[in-house]
Parts: sequence; structure tokens; C-alpha cells
Amino acid sequence: MSCLMDWRPPVFFSRLRSCATAHVNPYAKTVGFGSSPIGQARAACRIVAPTEGDRNGRATRRGQHRIGDRSHAHVRIGAKIGAGQQRCLADDRRASSKLVHGRQGLNARIAIVGAGPAGLMAAEVARAGGADVDVYEQMPSVARKFLIAGKGGLNLTHSEASEPFGERYREAADWVQPWLAHFGADHLRAWARDLGFETIVGSSGRVFPADLKAGPMLRAWVRRLRGSGVHLHVGHRWIGFVDHGIRVCSARGEAEIEADAVILAIGGGSWRKLGSDGEWVNLLGQSGVRIAPLTPSNCGFDCAFSEHFLQRFAGQPLKSVGLSITDAVAKVHGCKGELLISASGIEGSAVYALSAPIRDTLSATGHCELIVDLLPDHSIARVATALNATRGKRSFTEFLRRGLGLDGVKTGLLYEARRDAATAPAADLARLLKALPIPILAPRPIDEAISTAGGVQREALDSQLMLQSLPGVFCAGEMLDWEAPTGGYLLTACFASGVAAAEGALNYCLARKLS
Repeated sequence: MSCLMDWRPPVFFSRLRSCATAHVNPYAKTVGFGSSPIGQARAACRIVAPTEGDRNGRATRRGQHRIGDRSHAHVRIGAKIGAGQQRCLADDRRASSKLVHGRQGLNARIAIVGAGPAGLMAAEVARAGGADVDVYEQMPSVARKFLIAGKGGLNLTHSEASEPFGERYREAADWVQPWLAHFGADHLRAWARDLGFETIVGSSGRVFPADLKAGPMLRAWVRRLRGSGVHLHVGHRWIGFVDHGIRVCSARGEAEIEADAVILAIGGGSWRKLGSDGEWVNLLGQSGVRIAPLTPSNCGFDCAFSEHFLQRFAGQPLKSVGLSITDAVAKVHGCKGELLISASGIEGSAVYALSAPIRDTLSATGHCELIVDLLPDHSIARVATALNATRGKRSFTEFLRRGLGLDGVKTGLLYEARRDAATAPAADLARLLKALPIPILAPRPIDEAISTAGGVQREALDSQLMLQSLPGVFCAGEMLDWEAPTGGYLLTACFASGVAAAEGALNYCLARKLS
């Protein structure tokens, strides 16, 4: 196990300090929001004077709409005011006493849409960088999918070495790798420890909190965010952009939220009941953002099984099997693990690991065959020898169980592939047991998938995860066009992209201020 470093707010502090002295910043020449729904040719970073009577230190104007426990003012971005006037931090006393790493004086407000792992991590980094941070979440509570992921033990990340770890992101590996280099698996474990949760490595290399639970970690994280001055607004749905920020709606009606920068971390399109509904695709598409269609990832598949087989074996696992497929360009993908017979086909950890090439092969060719090795620890010669043994009075099922350790569902799958298995030649059966084909029909619906592929394309973003067509708007998390298998890789990249987007937003705000 690699030695964990002490986590501290990432290196954007040194970057910001160098920017403040040398005026070097990725956005030094990008000081306006451009021709976008956010507004046109904005001037330097907005500095707003607090007005008397606003207990949170926010400027108020005609059209103010109160949301939750705070007031949101509609103040025009780009307004220049006298030197020495600046926005007060919300709840100054609490922020000054509890914000350990904050940098007061940035005078920037960052609005974050989505309170999953990416959005909350972006909030933590942005707040630590000195920004005033508001997080808007459409569900009644934050990080619901994160909590569900922790029901069977929260798999935070993986202990795999950095090079194979990065390769898990397939075509997006070179895009994701810089995020992971800056905030990877070891950083995430150190962050969890700093939050008060030690981590352990399971036998498969997966990393979990020592108590395996997501709830205590999330509660501690939310307490720390609130204590640092981050404001969380649940029950607020993002419905679009306005000239000076974003528009949200809640039970109290619609409101326009001003912001110097916006971070979208709204998730993909799976598990709609937990908040990831994919409806942001149309909103961003209308603004000219290039988006790859959302498709299921880490999902199950419908298979051409008989009704009899499904009725008898649905819900039963096939433990320790080898799986492989040959994709549209004749590349073989394989893994070893567990497969579960579902009500309509197959699912399980090994299936999820191959879901991307299976889905892509189906899309490219219209068909896909999954090859199952029912006895991955046996050579074909050993299997053939066992099958050539004298059966005696034992039934064929009992013969397979005693001679090869095949249980009921594996034997049932053998019969599903070859009805005359009991009388077939031993050599043919040996080949079938080592390479049993399962025709795949289609992936399960996207709402049943653990995650989604597709999303905001890499070409639509700059190196800081800011949208090219919407300057000042950054994206993070699963809404970006990358995917990864289960095993901690998904969560790690969500956290890492949240850090990257927050750093980009801070750099952007600082460049506008310096201009």
C-alpha cells in the first residue's frame, strides 16, 4: 500500500499566489463571459458593497427573491464601484472562525449546480480558495446516489497503481489522467482521513471507509462544508441561464442567482429518482454545447434465454467465471468475476466491467456474443479428462457436480446452450464449458444503469473544464463524456473533476478581478 500524504487544499493556492504577483493565469485574457446566455463582454470581477439591513452582507435590489435562509440579489455583473468596497462573507463570524484554509479578498461568488460528490468537492475547493459558494440541489437532500452506493459498503476508490488505474477510463484516459495526478486515489484517502474516516483495502484492491458506511462520512462532510461558509440550497432546480448567472426554481417560485462563475455537476442520466435525470442535456444543447448522447454504463443486458431458464434461475449468481467478448474491431476484452442471472438476462460486477465494449459492439454491429468460461481455473484437458470418467449410475447433473464442481445454475446454462448436453461427446462439452456463448440482445434501460456514458464532450471544454461556448461556466462529474467501471474508479474521477473545475473557476474569477 502506498503511503498516504497529508491532504490539504490542492495546489491552486500556489497557482493563485503566483497569478496575483506575476499575473499569470489560464484566463488572463478571458475576462468576460462572451456572447452567451451568461451575458456579453463582462468587465472585471464584480465587487459589491453590502447594504444596511442585509444580515448576510449581500447587496439587495429591486426584484430580490429570498430562497431558504438567504437573500439572493439581482445585481448586475460588471458594475464597477469605488475602491475599498467589497462583498462581505456570509455569516462573517462563523466563516472567520471555522474556515481554516479560506482566502478572503477574492470577492467572487461561485454558484454550483448539483450536490453529488463532484459538486460538493467543487464547493469545498472553491470555498477554501476564498470564494463565496452556493450549492443548488434539486432533491430534498444532498448526495443521494452517494448514499445508495454505500449501502453495500462505500467503495471510495481503488488501490491499483496509477498507470493501470488511469487505463480504466478507456478512450478518455488521457483526459482524466491530469485530474487524477492532481487529486487521485491517495489524495482521496487522505481527504477521508482528514474528515475523520480511516480507509481499508479489500481483498480485491477496492478501498472502503473502515466502517464501510457512506452516511457518517457524508454527514461529517456536510458539517464541514457548512462550517466553512458553504451554503447548501436543497429543493432548487436549475432551469437555465440568465445574463448575470443562473435561474433556479423551488417551491417558492423562480429566482435569478448572480454569480461570477458557475460549476455544473448535475450527474448523468441514470437513477432518475435520485436526481440524475439527464434533463440538462437539452438546456446545454440549446446553448450550443456539444454533447454525446447519454447511454447506459455499468449496466445489465437482456439475453436470449428461454423462459424456463429465467423462471428457474433468475436471481442466482455464477461465481468465479471468466467472461470475454470480441468487439467490432476484433479486439478481445475479458475479465474474471461474478455473473448474476437477472429477470431478463445478466448483470453483476464482471458484466459491468465489460458493459462498455458490449454496448459499443452492439451499437456498431447490431449483435454481440458474450463468451463464458464456466471453469476458468481448469484447463480444457482437465475438463475433458473429467468428462471422460465413468459416470456409473449417477445422473448427468450429479456427475458434473462431483467431477467438476458445477452447481445448478452453471449446469442450467450448459443445457441452455446445448439441449443434448447429457449425451454430447466429452470433447465437445469440454470446449463448451470453457467457451459457452450467450447472445446479448440489448442493454437494460438507462435509468437502471449504475452510471452513464456520453455527456459534455471534451472538445466543448477547455483544459480547466470551462465550456468554450459559455465562458465562466464549468462542468464536472458524470455529466462529462467519460466512463469507468465500478470499483472506485467512478467516484475517484468525480471527486477529481470537481477539484479541477473549482480550480478553473477560481482562476477565472481571479483573472477577472486582476483585469
